Amino acid sequence: MLASAGAIGNGPEAVMINFALVGCGRISRKHTEILANGQAPGAAMVAVCDIKADAARETGEKYDVPWFTDMHEMMRAVGDRVDVVSILTESGLHARHCLELAPYRKHILVEKPMALTLDDADAMIRACDLAGVKLFVVKQNRYNVPVQKLREAFDQGRFGKVVMGTVRVRWCRTQAYYDQAEWRGTWALDGGVFANQASHHVDLLEWFLGEPVSVFAKSRTALVDIEAEDTGVAVVTFRSGALGIIEATTATRPKDLEGSLSILGETGTVEIGGFAVNQMKIWNFAEALPGDEDVTTNCRENPPTVYGFGHVAYLNHVVDVIQGGARSLVDGLEGRKSLELISAIYESIETGREIPLRFQAHRARLGQP
Repeated sequence: MLASAGAIGNGPEAVMINFALVGCGRISRKHTEILANGQAPGAAMVAVCDIKADAARETGEKYDVPWFTDMHEMMRAVGDRVDVVSILTESGLHARHCLELAPYRKHILVEKPMALTLDDADAMIRACDLAGVKLFVVKQNRYNVPVQKLREAFDQGRFGKVVMGTVRVRWCRTQAYYDQAEWRGTWALDGGVFANQASHHVDLLEWFLGEPVSVFAKSRTALVDIEAEDTGVAVVTFRSGALGIIEATTATRPKDLEGSLSILGETGTVEIGGFAVNQMKIWNFAEALPGDEDVTTNCRENPPTVYGFGHVAYLNHVVDVIQGGARSLVDGLEGRKSLELISAIYESIETGREIPLRFQAHRARLGQP
C-alpha cells in the first residue's frame, strides 16, 4: 500500500515509506546506511539501481534488496512498492533522471545540487508538479544541531539588523579524489568547489541572509587538473543590505580544515565551525538569555565525515512530510535558490562583472558540455 499525503505520521497506523535509490556511488552510502539500519523508523529501502552492475550488485546484496542496472526496469518491477525515488547520480544527470522518473508518479528526492542549470531546475519543478508528486532537495546541513540553534535565535530576532554573513569551505580534495570518476570536476556533470562542495554552505548563507541581489566572484584552479575551479571567493549583496562572503576551496592541504558559518548582527554574533558546520564556537548576544552560557558546550557534534549527521534528520523529515503533510523545508523552489546564486557566481567568474539576480546565464560553463 502506498502512503498518501493525508496519512497520519508517527502513529500506530502510519504507513512505511519505501525508497528506491538510483545511483550507488559515494553519497548513496549515507542513504543506504540510514534506511537499512533503522535510523529513519518510518522508511525502508526496497530497491537500488546503478548503470554499473558491480556497484548495483554490491549494494543490493549487502542490504538484501533487488538491484537493477536500468531505472525503468526497476520501476516496472517494483514500482508498485515505491513511494520515493532518490536520485543520487552525478549532478549533471539529476535533471534527466528526474524528468524520466516523474511520470511514474512517485515522490522524487534529489541530492545537491538539484541540477546544474536553472532551465533544468525549472523543468524538474514543472515535471513534479504535473505528476502531482513532491520534489525534495537534500540540504542536510540545515539540520545540524548548532545550525538549528542558530536558526532559533535568528527567528527570535536576537541579531537585530543583520550586517554580514560568511561561509568558509576549506577542504582537501587531491587529484586522486577527482581521478576516481571521470565526471568529477567537469563542467557538464559536476562543476567545481562552488557547485559541489560549497553548495550546502551557499544554501545556509541564503537561508539566513535572505534574497541576494548581486554577486561578484573570482576563482582559479590551483592544485589539481580539472576543468572547473578548486578555489574561489564571492561577495554577495542581499536585499536587506547585508553583505555575504563565500570562501571555498578544495586546495587545503594536507587535510580538511573547516566548513563554517558566521552571522553578524547589530545585537549578536554567532560562529559555527568544525569541518562540517558542526561546532558552536561563538555565541554572543547583547541581551543574554537563560541557557546562553551552555550553548557552545551543548551545541556541537563530531561527525566522522564532512557529510555530518544531517541526512538522518532530513530523511525523517521527508517521511513526516509524506505521512503527515508537514511542510517541506527544502522543496524544488527552495533548492533552486542556491542554484541561481551559484549560477550567477559562475557568470561573474566568466565575465569579470558583478552579476545581478535575477539573470539569464550567457557565459557560465556550469552544466554545459
